[in-house]
Amino acid sequence: MIEDRGAFSLRDVLRNTPGISMQAGEGGGGLPGDSLSIRGFSSRSDFFLDGMRDFGAYNRDPFNTEQVEVAKGPSSTTGGRGTTGGSINMASKMANLTPSNLSTVSYGSSNLYRATVDVNEPLGEHAAFRLNGMFHHADTPGRDEVGQERYGIASSLAFGLGTDTRFTLNYQRLEENNIPDYGIPWIPTNNTLPWTGGGAGLGSYANLPAPVSYDTWYGLRGVDYEHVQNDTLTGIFEHDFTESLRLRNLTRYSRTHRDSLYTAPRFRDLAAGGAVQYSDALNRQMQRRQMTSEVFANQTNVTAEFDTNVLKHTLVAGLELYWERQLNANAAGIASVTNVFDPSVDNPPSGVPATGDIAPGTIPGLPGAAEAHLDTIAIYLFDTVKIGRHWEVSGGLRYDHMQAEARGANGAPGFANSDDLFSWKLGLVFKPVEHGSVYFGYGTSFNPTIDGAVSTGLGNTAATAGLDPEEARSYELGTKWDLFDERLSLSFALFRSEKSNARTTDAAGLVSLAGNQIVQGYEVGASGNLTKNWQIFAGYAYMQSETEASSNANEIGQALSNAPEHSFNLWTTYNLLESLQVGLGAQFVGDRSNGTSNAAGTSIPRTAPDYWTLDAMLNYKVNEKLSFRLNIYNLADERYIDRVGGGHFVPGAGRSAALTATVKF
Repeated sequence: MIEDRGAFSLRDVLRNTPGISMQAGEGGGGLPGDSLSIRGFSSRSDFFLDGMRDFGAYNRDPFNTEQVEVAKGPSSTTGGRGTTGGSINMASKMANLTPSNLSTVSYGSSNLYRATVDVNEPLGEHAAFRLNGMFHHADTPGRDEVGQERYGIASSLAFGLGTDTRFTLNYQRLEENNIPDYGIPWIPTNNTLPWTGGGAGLGSYANLPAPVSYDTWYGLRGVDYEHVQNDTLTGIFEHDFTESLRLRNLTRYSRTHRDSLYTAPRFRDLAAGGAVQYSDALNRQMQRRQMTSEVFANQTNVTAEFDTNVLKHTLVAGLELYWERQLNANAAGIASVTNVFDPSVDNPPSGVPATGDIAPGTIPGLPGAAEAHLDTIAIYLFDTVKIGRHWEVSGGLRYDHMQAEARGANGAPGFANSDDLFSWKLGLVFKPVEHGSVYFGYGTSFNPTIDGAVSTGLGNTAATAGLDPEEARSYELGTKWDLFDERLSLSFALFRSEKSNARTTDAAGLVSLAGNQIVQGYEVGASGNLTKNWQIFAGYAYMQSETEASSNANEIGQALSNAPEHSFNLWTTYNLLESLQVGLGAQFVGDRSNGTSNAAGTSIPRTAPDYWTLDAMLNYKVNEKLSFRLNIYNLADERYIDRVGGGHFVPGAGRSAALTATVKF
């Protein structure tokens, strides 16, 4: 499905799963790079690569990905901290003993140029080498000036394939040079002053998107930039003592460096004094960041399969060691003033006479970097027990010891935390027939304060230091059935997730664990073949979210941010001929609030309206080695709000098309 839909980023891939919503990046409720919500809870740091946490603020590309696995519901037992709404795991392409050579070239609207190569070659009887490469350049359809350019290279060298002892060494490098998108501002509630040159104020648009074209970009050409470099080196050692006793050890070092400057559109206070008042004047606030994240990790798993009388066990015992370090330097300043209706992207920054503004034509200088460390030792044990033909019980227990330390910028004193945490999960499965099951599951998760600072990812502040971790639990009741000789899979699940001591901030800025947040609903899914020539992948999620308790009275009773009540995804293909396939996709995302509280005490929070998008695909197979695929994205050119967060939102891409040639050897 990733190939058929022409998904060029992890965000594109995850749009095919209901219950997942995209978030705005820097300054907008999450780290820059990939940021999203799963089942109503932020999952900005819940990305995994081959089963280990992938901590880094970058935009992931699926060029070196075999498959993407989405787990929903609290699962700290499996993944450690976070994972309140769920987690995302990307499985890398590995060297194997089957020779292959696959290349793609894509050309499309909005200056799209993309090429990938995937070569796998055996090196004798038990060794192989695999090389993947990618280049991508594209403007963002329907957004002025915004564009992405990235390249990646990944290699995998494996020894001992087909034997009891195997070793694989993987390396991946991804580099980005983008023109970033800070989107369009929301209109403040007290925007009542006349427009420049006369005219009524914007008060009638309070808490609504600015009434401008969704093409509008408020950055500065030649000034805004985003440079990212990610390097990941992984060694995997596996040994089979017997068919039922196996060892797997994974060691990884990764480093992500980000250097970026965004121009944030922020309405300018035009009042001479007293209450804040706005018109159509915007401050161009430069927000600069340099951030380096490093991770050294080791994971060891031992898997044993054995019987005890009528019980069949699959036991997994493991140990994880993580050393994480982050350097973070931020600066901001007002560089120029523009008009919300007619911003010029060519004007150089010009100073404004206000305290704290940066000098004309300059970029904000960076202070010394704040530094944060997080050391984690975790041990865990899982067991899946089959009881006869119809019953299965699975459970897991995990203990994490976390030691965190952070210091402020320019050597300012910091804070330290230490946490000892248990998490567990339990599942019961009943299989009335071979290809049908009913299950009930329970799981827990935790979020320590070291991973709770929205703008930094790692680090503590005076407001959060010493607070206990947030805790969450989830209940799920569901059923799965494989029909028509296992050609079609159907699923249904009822779920309820509760975060009982969420961090909240009161009017005085005091942070406490006074929050209680609930998300509940159900999901329906179908995937497989309806007929020999007709395939389908579809899902629908219904979610009710609510903040039941908070130290901020404006949050109580409100839905969680970026948690749509309804979301729906469909991808279906039909083989018209042996060599000709057509496809159609649809996505619906319901209303989402832009925050968890009523803006400025009003009765209705800022809300992103619901939207539909449609995609189409035509694939023609010339022969076994050559095929052409045409993808049309956002067929109806729907203009919608894609990512929400902070005082701005990022519009979704407009209509575009891509023609891809695939060559196999």
